[in-house]
Amino acid sequence: MSDQNINEELENENIQENVQEGEAQTEQTETSGKSELEIVKEQLAKEKDQYLRLFAEFDNFKKRTSRERMDTFKTANKEVITSLLPVLDDFGRALNQIQKSEDNVLFQGVELISNKLTETLRAKGLKPIEVNAGDDFNTDFHEAITQIPAPTEDLKGKIVDVVETGYLLNDVVVRYAKVVVGL
Repeated sequence: MSDQNINEELENENIQENVQEGEAQTEQTETSGKSELEIVKEQLAKEKDQYLRLFAEFDNFKKRTSRERMDTFKTANKEVITSLLPVLDDFGRALNQIQKSEDNVLFQGVELISNKLTETLRAKGLKPIEVNAGDDFNTDFHEAITQIPAPTEDLKGKIVDVVETGYLLNDVVVRYAKVVVGL
């Protein structure tokens, strides 16, 4: 073999080794690139999940705050209206007494004022709790101030008399109806 042939073979071997080394390096780079890509994708997924959770939490906060604000507006007058309930009761007692005196002009004047006050409070969301003798006793709306022996069998455990009217303000009890319950 000539020196030239040997040199060519050595060069070919060197070229093949270089190609193989280059391919190996390329595969290693691609493998490490994929793992870096996977790491970046995982980080992106984590960040996206955190963002979605934070966004959902903020949305819930906005809804809760809005609901609380609406509830506050609905019952903002609660203290004032509750303080006017005894005045409303006094008007009812006054009308009963004036009606007994048979002074129609005085009765009409007081009734007019009473109706105006009642309608103003009704416009603000106040409603009386409807309670009649013979109704079932319900602790959600009634407060038993005393128990007496029932005048009839069908009134046992039921309301015998209503002592004081109860009221709802926007469907929330602001004063329970005070009742007498039969034993």
